[in-house]
Amino acid sequence: MSKVPLPVVMVSSLTQEGAAVTLEALDLGAVDFVPKPSGALSLDMHKVASDMCKKVKSAASARVRFVNRALSSSRLKTQSHYPKEFQTELKPESTNLEAAEKLVIIGSSTGGPSALMEVIPKLPKDLGAGVVVIQHMPPGFTKSLADRLNKVSELTVKEAEDGDLIAKNRVLIAPGGYHLVAGKNRKVEINSDLPVHGVRPAVDVFMESAAPIYQDKTIGVILTGMGFDGAKGMKTIKRLGGRTVAQDEDSCVVYGMPRAVVDMGLADRIASLNQISDQIKELL
Repeated sequence: MSKVPLPVVMVSSLTQEGAAVTLEALDLGAVDFVPKPSGALSLDMHKVASDMCKKVKSAASARVRFVNRALSSSRLKTQSHYPKEFQTELKPESTNLEAAEKLVIIGSSTGGPSALMEVIPKLPKDLGAGVVVIQHMPPGFTKSLADRLNKVSELTVKEAEDGDLIAKNRVLIAPGGYHLVAGKNRKVEINSDLPVHGVRPAVDVFMESAAPIYQDKTIGVILTGMGFDGAKGMKTIKRLGGRTVAQDEDSCVVYGMPRAVVDMGLADRIASLNQISDQIKELL
């Protein structure tokens, strides 16, 4: 990608190492990935044929940029390319959690893992709000995404579990393959209800459950992604007095989800990816 950038779709094994390599590849410029249905050989790839065709077609129209980072097999597996000032040790989970009075909800899909690596590490440890991320991903990959973000962020980042508190200065990542909703006492609940917009987790599901609880103390953010998931949720956030941010077209890998928000007149602010974290801080 540093010499001849092309749209790449990874085909990944459903293993811990496979997830880590896939996320590194996405960060280095791959557009998307398709998980193998059954292990390394996966002679039943026909099971994911429809998903693969959709993602290949999406990748063909994605914005592909030069990535000025050399790649070696050893670095791919063991070393983050982030500068030392963005690298931290794994943070122990705090036992002194405080329920968040303000909530930032970030929705993303195609191009999202790399975009989140641009946004989450720039948020300060004293953000003063809870953060919930809904990234379209299958099971087995969101735990690696959360761990990866946690290593390079000032905020604690974890994959959400049923009953987790939406806590001040903590980021929860919706688990792949499940919907996440905001429940009683500002705790999250996980369910296996039918996919919405063909995806699970869905951004709309969480936004529409959380906005009535946090109302004008909600900030909705829609990053790069295919489709229009999140538009309905952003409408609910605005109706209840919250604020909204959409990533601009030029910095998106796929300008689908943000376009839906912008075209419906639901974006209070439209910002380049490298400005999203500043927009969040200003609105808070």
